[in-house]
Amino acid sequence: MIRVSDAAGAVADAGAEAYPRIVAALIRVTGDWTLAEDCAQEALAAALERWPRTGVPDNPGGWLMTAARNRAVDVLRRASVERRKLRDLALLTDPAPAPPEGDVVDDRLRLIFTCCHPALALEARVALTLRTVAGVPTADIARAFLVTESTMTRRLTRAKARIAAAGVPYRVPTGPALVERLPGVLGVLYLLFTRGYDADGEPAFAAEAIRLARLLHTLLPDQPEAAGLLALFLLHHSRRAARRDPSGDLLTLDQQDRARWDRAAIAEGVALLARAGDGPYALQARIAAEHATAPTAAATDWPAIAGCYDALARLQPTPVVGLNRAVAHGYAYGPAAGLALLAEARAGGALDGYPPAVAAEAELTARLGDPVRAAALFRAAAGAVRSDPERRALLRRAAGLSP
Repeated sequence: MIRVSDAAGAVADAGAEAYPRIVAALIRVTGDWTLAEDCAQEALAAALERWPRTGVPDNPGGWLMTAARNRAVDVLRRASVERRKLRDLALLTDPAPAPPEGDVVDDRLRLIFTCCHPALALEARVALTLRTVAGVPTADIARAFLVTESTMTRRLTRAKARIAAAGVPYRVPTGPALVERLPGVLGVLYLLFTRGYDADGEPAFAAEAIRLARLLHTLLPDQPEAAGLLALFLLHHSRRAARRDPSGDLLTLDQQDRARWDRAAIAEGVALLARAGDGPYALQARIAAEHATAPTAAATDWPAIAGCYDALARLQPTPVVGLNRAVAHGYAYGPAAGLALLAEARAGGALDGYPPAVAAEAELTARLGDPVRAAALFRAAAGAVRSDPERRALLRRAAGLSP
């Protein structure tokens, strides 16, 4: 016998890798999302009950796949489902210690593309990806979306019903269709990472986004933006340990202890850039790499960052990109240049009242030599944000400028 805690750890480790493969494989064979998830969960519960007595099997993922498959067979047999599905399930095994190639690997990719189908609203895609691909408990997803668990359960049920009603094919698109659909999948992972990386976000979501981005890059190695997205995540996440002071307040890049940055993650992110091309995520990753590899804040290559933002603005001429471009030019070529570009970005009114835009104007104004106006702008930005850590950081900045 082994300790219950050791068995629980083994189940958690095996489940993290095997759960999406099991769910994806069962969905492919049965077409029943709820059955697939229930059987995968029951396999994990069975492992928690049995492994402390019998020991952890040599191939934990294979054990879980077999348990889930057997449970699905039992359910379908009782429901008198057609023989073909039972035959297909009987063939669904995972005996080898290493994850098999072919259908099981493809299943995971099929599942990601199905959960991220444009027939679903963006938030539904994120929630369904978290629940079905990542195995995140519904209660945790509900908390991140600021709704009750029952509300999130209904949303997930509606999303699955929408997939069925719309006849969404359970497959990975190919050729031009893959090029068309991939940005939507990457966008879901980007939003998932952001929800985990924001000041009040769920850190586990950022880690899950990295895991899924790594899987996507592994399964689609010839797609440069998949490499770019993974690089972007790694480079940002490398700073996670240094983003807050001991009291939990946010620190700006120039205030962070760079010795606490994850150098292995930075090295991996930089290496990925060689395969990342010059798409939007790759350009953002190159910007993050300039920050991550600078030995000090003062040594940051701001002209290179400004050049990346110039290229990004040509690809994505959005107000937020324009805002970030203005900040970069402000550091590269002086605050007056930054304020001029900020005025251009705000011309259409899309950034009116947007706290980061107000904070950017405050920073550039302070560097231009008007601390009184800059302090007032920092306080205005603090009054508009919803995150307490961000509010405290902005108020500290204002206090540092006040006479």
